Amino acid sequence: MSTEVRKLEPKILWNHFSDLNEVPRPSKKEEKVIQFMVNFGKNLHLNTRVDSVGNVIITKPATKGYENRKTIVLQSHLDMVHQKNSDTVFDFETQGINMLIDGDWVTADGTTLGADNGLGVATIMAVLSSDDIEHPPIEALFTIDEETGMTGAMGLQRGLLKGEILLNLDTEEDDEIDIGCAGGIDVTATRWYKEEKTPEKKIGFKISITGLQGGHSGMDIHKGLGNANKIMNRILYHGYTNFNLQISELEGGSLRNAIPRESFSNVVIDETLEVSFLSEINSLIKIIKTEFKSIEPNLSIDIHAIKIPKKVIPIEVQEKFIKSIYTALNGVYRMSNDIPNLVESSNNIAKVIAKGGKITIACLTRSSSESSKEDVANSLRSCFELSECKVEFSGSYPGWQPNMDSEILKIASSLYKKLFKEEASVVACHAGLECGILGQNYPNMDMISFGPTIKGAHSPDERVSISSVKKFWFFLLEILKKIPDSNA
Repeated sequence: MSTEVRKLEPKILWNHFSDLNEVPRPSKKEEKVIQFMVNFGKNLHLNTRVDSVGNVIITKPATKGYENRKTIVLQSHLDMVHQKNSDTVFDFETQGINMLIDGDWVTADGTTLGADNGLGVATIMAVLSSDDIEHPPIEALFTIDEETGMTGAMGLQRGLLKGEILLNLDTEEDDEIDIGCAGGIDVTATRWYKEEKTPEKKIGFKISITGLQGGHSGMDIHKGLGNANKIMNRILYHGYTNFNLQISELEGGSLRNAIPRESFSNVVIDETLEVSFLSEINSLIKIIKTEFKSIEPNLSIDIHAIKIPKKVIPIEVQEKFIKSIYTALNGVYRMSNDIPNLVESSNNIAKVIAKGGKITIACLTRSSSESSKEDVANSLRSCFELSECKVEFSGSYPGWQPNMDSEILKIASSLYKKLFKEEASVVACHAGLECGILGQNYPNMDMISFGPTIKGAHSPDERVSISSVKKFWFFLLEILKKIPDSNA
């Protein structure tokens, strides 16, 4: 069905997206896609260079009559989030994405689609490769590693870009113009322990949590979606406090910026408690599924007997570990006092692993307030240090402060109303956009962010609206015509 995607309109955009989706591009392993973009630029005989960290910059002169317009920077990131369903056999490092059409949506077969931010990249490629689109001088900036640290944007040096206006194409609602975003920080807790031999007269069980929606840990954090790590911990806590359950291994979640969809644990209990344990745990499972039935209808929690594991986590380590996960914040911490319905601060308990003598807990804390970001991070530090974990902060990046006086915002807002007969929603988002980071080295650059409608980003349910892509493309082309003169 991927060939059918190439027939969609605008064909130039969808064909570039299809080409891009044939190139593996996991975060921090972007070598193939960097070379792909370099070849693309050079084949067009456009000035193409790679900076010291791996960002690709391609410049294109203005079309006739637009030479004196302000230079614009068109910006998107090359990497994509790699998530797949547990029953999907797929290697993101060697395979291209298998795309499907479902009504007005393009999606993928059991994996993330890469519309975030591949649609933005493909859109810029379409502008660069066209010979009939009117536009001012263009600097196309393709950054790396946006999804796992924004190191590409952080590493972009001063002076490489000359543009006065930046159009970031990484927003996921086609009726929004974004002018602000949250910053973030990675919080990682680790603890080593010595595994113990499993006591005598035990029986083993595997607990599996699957079928959750997952989603973007910024854009979807306020929706009350199930977090597999928190749900698993609730079950383990009940099993431990009532049946002296011991954990052998636990693994849940994958990426910091994705709400965890799945969690798996191997546990043991006294063999004499089997009947009462299964009865109570199954009752708890029913309660949990009832709590989530309206928002997580496909939630599956399964428990079945397994061969008795040879090793378990010591009880005193396990108790502090389970209680720390129970205590740690997951979800919204505070809503914005200034912008209605905007999450100011949140945390996602993204990944929890306990196996082989090591506990690892990985969180992503987001906030549009630097002081609140620090507050949430310190609360997590305190929680995990009480369970004798070593806690590290890393990958901190700033938010993007809104500028209501932005010239390009006024141009885009006015144009949106003229084209679509309604007001665009001027918003700030709880996701991390690169604009805040880029603004540190280019403080005078005027910026907005917009894009087509994408749902389920960072999950295998990711999909993009076909009609929305056409609308977004038309909007961008009209904006390019309205860029003011450089001496205006």
